[in-house]
Formats: sequence, C-alpha cells, structure tokens
Amino acid sequence: MSAIQHERQKDMRSLAVLLEMRPALDGHAGIPQETRLLFRALRTIEGVNAEGLIQSSGCLLSTGLPTKNAALSIDKQVNRLSKTVISIQQNIGSPFFAAYLMVLKHLLGGSQSLSKFDATHFQDFIWRALFAKTLPYADFATVTRANFRIARVPWTAMHRAALITKLLGHAIYPRLDTSDFDLMIAETPYPARVSSNTTLVIRYHDAIPILMPHTISDKPYHQASHYNALKCNVENGAHFACVSEASLRDLIAIFPEVESRAVTIPNMVSHHYFLENSSADRIPEIIRTRRNTLVDIKNTRSIDGVGKNANPDGGIDYLLIVSTIEPRKNHGTLLAAWETLRASGHPNLKLVVVGMLGWDHKAIVQKFKPWLERGQLLMLEDVPSPELRMLYRHARATICPSFGEGFDFSGVEAMRCGGAVVASDIAVHREVYVDAAEFFSPYDIEDAAAAIGRVISKNNVEDNLTNDRPDNERRAALIVRGAEVSRQYAPEKIIPLWETYLKGLRKPPRAG
Repeated sequence: MSAIQHERQKDMRSLAVLLEMRPALDGHAGIPQETRLLFRALRTIEGVNAEGLIQSSGCLLSTGLPTKNAALSIDKQVNRLSKTVISIQQNIGSPFFAAYLMVLKHLLGGSQSLSKFDATHFQDFIWRALFAKTLPYADFATVTRANFRIARVPWTAMHRAALITKLLGHAIYPRLDTSDFDLMIAETPYPARVSSNTTLVIRYHDAIPILMPHTISDKPYHQASHYNALKCNVENGAHFACVSEASLRDLIAIFPEVESRAVTIPNMVSHHYFLENSSADRIPEIIRTRRNTLVDIKNTRSIDGVGKNANPDGGIDYLLIVSTIEPRKNHGTLLAAWETLRASGHPNLKLVVVGMLGWDHKAIVQKFKPWLERGQLLMLEDVPSPELRMLYRHARATICPSFGEGFDFSGVEAMRCGGAVVASDIAVHREVYVDAAEFFSPYDIEDAAAAIGRVISKNNVEDNLTNDRPDNERRAALIVRGAEVSRQYAPEKIIPLWETYLKGLRKPPRAG
C-alpha cells in the first residue's frame, strides 16, 4: 500500500479521540458533570471512537496493560488492572517525587507512555467511580464498554514539574505519547504536550484563576498552574472549545493569537433534567433525607418543623440554590436578600442550599448557623438527580448569585424542570439565560431582594398555590421562556456541534 493510500484509508477510519476523565473522579456538578456528559456524547457520535484517559490529581497510578501485544496471561492482566483500580483510590507514592522523576525523564528526551485499561471485568468500578453521579443507568453500557488509557503520573505532579523548572528559567512540561489518537480533549489547561500527530483541544471553562484570582483557593499555585499550562497549550498550537462566548472573550483578551483556534460550544444539560408531573408533598421528605451531615449544628429544631407553615398540598415555600459553598458563589448576598424578604412579607419563606462544602466555606456556614438551628435554612448534600428535579420544579425560584462563572448549570437545569430563575447580572448569565431570568447586581442586597420579590410575590401573601398554577405573572412568564431557552442546551442540540467541530479538526491526508 502506498503512502497516499495509507493516508486516505486513515482519513476514512473512525476519528480516535481521547478525553481526559480526571475531573469525573470528583464532585457532582460543574466540570465533573460536563466531563461525564461529554464522554457519553462522544460515544454516541458515528465515526468517532472515544476513549477515556484516567489520571489521578494526586496519586501515582499502577501501570495498566501494554498498548502493544504482550505475553500476559488473562489472570495476570486482570491482576494488573485490579492493582490499578486500587491505586486510583489510594495514595501510592509522592506526586512531588514523581514530578522530579518526570522532569529528569523529559530532559533525557523521554515521554510519558499511556497504558491500557480494559474495563470488561471492572464495569462496576468504572460506572460508580466515573459516571454514576451524573448519568442514568440507561447509559451504563454506552460508557462502561469503552476503552480507557492510564496516565501513571499525577496531574498535579505535571503542574509541579513545570513550576519547579520555571524557577530555573523555563517551564518544562512532559510529553504524553498520544500517537494512537487524532485528538485529545482536556477539561482544563493541560500540563503536558501531546504527540505531533495529535491535536490537543482544551475545553475552556473560564479564566477565573487569572482574572479573579482573589476568589480561588490556594491562590499562588492555582493561578500559576492555570496560566502557565494555558500558555504552554497556546504556544504548542492547541485548539479551544469554550463553554460560553464570555469565556471565549476572556481567553482572547489574554491570548489574542488563539482567536482563529477558539470556538464556543455550550455545555449540554443532563438528560436527567426535564419537566415532569410531581407532587410538592415529597419536598419535606427529600429535605429530611438529604440533610448535610458534615455541618455540626447543635440544638437544631426537628426537621418536621418544615411542615408547620407548609402549603395544603404538603409542599413548602422555599428559595433554592444549587452550588458549591465557596466565596465566589456569593451565598452571602443571597442570605442577606432572603433575610430581607422574610422581614418584609415572606415570613414563611425558607432557603434550601444544595452543594458540597468548598474551600473557605466555614465563614459562610457560620452565617447560616442561626437559621440552620431554627430549621429555616436547610443544607442538603448528595441529592440524586430525580430528587433535585423535584426541588427545581417546586422552588419559588432557583437563585444563581455568583460573582463569576464560565457557564452555570443550575439555572439551565431549573428551567428544564419547569422552574423560575433569578440570577446575578454577569455577562455569562446574560448570555446563557438570555431573557429567561430575572437579574440583579451581585453586589447589591436590596437589588437582589427586589428581583427575587418580583418573581415570588403573590397577589395575596397568604395564598398557597403550587407551581402548577403560577401565582405571579412574571414568574409564569419566566417559566415559559425558560423552557424555550434551556432547550438549546439539550444533548440533541449540542452533540451535533461537537461532531461537526471534531471532524473538522481532523488533519487532512498529506499531499504527494
């Protein structure tokens, strides 16, 4: 076969795509959720062969199977992969030591090889470790029958290696041997280079570590690692698929030279979220069952108290926020606005907070405590999607008060479930939510209270009506408009964008 024929045959085969799965090992929402949804999406595109790259943030992983044929008996293969599973869940070795070894290997001209992970006998692990927090069981076969690769060296060690060598004058990033793949998609600026035949695509969520460094944890490290990895990606010709036009504008403002290599493909909302008939009488039960057990609240009133001011159908009046509890998410303004509303005509209104405890959460939770002890503010954790769907559906409004975001799933999810959204007036919220939300300044408590009030106020404060009969014209209009706006983020709308984009990045056959 001639070289030209070989290239043409290669062009006709499936597009080989490697997706970084590291974020899927952590958390429920945000980037972890997007990673799971994107992998599922790639697995459904005809002509795309998607594999997942398993890498730990801080653990040195055991080697998987050789990529080339090797004389390993089946029992030895299973034993090796079994050890790999254990290493993913336990700290083995030091990422700092791994960083030094990686730098030395790179200086000697080496690259980081990727071993194979055959999930045939480990589908339970793959499903529960990577996908179960976001995807419904219907997707089990789609994602667990995929092939995976193992990157042994921790992601953090890659960053550390670059920052260490930068002190010597130049940040050195390792090279991954991705020669089996046409494309590699990384979920954040990636601290490595790829093989020459592989196009690196950075899923760019936001520039917050650079433009809002005061809002992130471990500020010096996260700012430096984000910026330097991003700079390396830019200089090595990476392409960028941004989650919003706002994120794209921020990226280009920092690196104008990437404008021709950057596009916007919005996040897709999970197919877990849709409008369904449900009864508000389930809400108190969900609240009792999903209370956050990590928050130490003494003398807390019985959760049964949530029903004392309940609607006749068993529901309660509440505002909802679904977000990691950290300073950037602006729980403080929402708390103060909610207190204002309770004091000015909405004494029975409760606040339901769903989300993990993030960095620097203690000051926020401390402000929550008086209300937590009275049973008026309710913190929930590990809420499964079917229950979150009901919380969105029956909330008086879902509030998205952040100071900065790259996309913000919660507002779109609420709209998909038939809820009303009130959001901070930041560029990305205006872009993603369009005119399907009521907006307020994230810095103005009175403005926030007024915006929420316009959506939740009733003609008669003592009326007790459900979401099936919206009692406020503005709220009713937002629900209708939200259903229209959120439809554009459904998988069936976003997956074709990915198919066109990725197939357009395939390198053409060489001439001659």
